[in-house]
Amino acid sequence: MAAAISNAVVGLLHDYTGRGPTRARTTIDGDTIIVTLRDSLTKAEKTLAARGQSLEVLAMRRAFQGTMREDLIAAVERLSGRQVEAFLSDNLHDPDVAVEIFLMAPADGNGSRDASRDGANGSRDGGRPD
Repeated sequence: MAAAISNAVVGLLHDYTGRGPTRARTTIDGDTIIVTLRDSLTKAEKTLAARGQSLEVLAMRRAFQGTMREDLIAAVERLSGRQVEAFLSDNLHDPDVAVEIFLMAPADGNGSRDASRDGANGSRDGGRPD
C-alpha cells in the first residue's frame, strides 16, 4: 500500500506541475500516513529560489497543494480503504523536500479509538485523551 500511495502522489504532482519528485517514501503508522517527497521543484522554481524568490516559490507550491487537495485525499482513501480526517502539506526549497500528511479517521469508524490502544495498554502519549 505504501508504494501505491507514493506512486499516486508522485503521479498527481507530475500531472499538476509537469514534474514529479525523484524520490518519494510513504510511512504508514496507525492512523497516520506521511509521504515524504524529495527533489520535486521544477527547474524554473529552483532558478527563482536561487535568485531570491523562495517565498514566491513556496507560495506557489502551497497553491498547488490546495488545488490538488481533493485528488490527493481521494487517492489515499481509495488505496487505504479508510477515510482521511485531516490533510496537512508543506514544502521547503532548501533542502528541496515536501511532506503530505494524512490523518486517518479511526479504524473503528465511529470516532473513538480502540481501548486496547489507549492509556496503560501501550499508548505512546501516556494515556492522554486524543
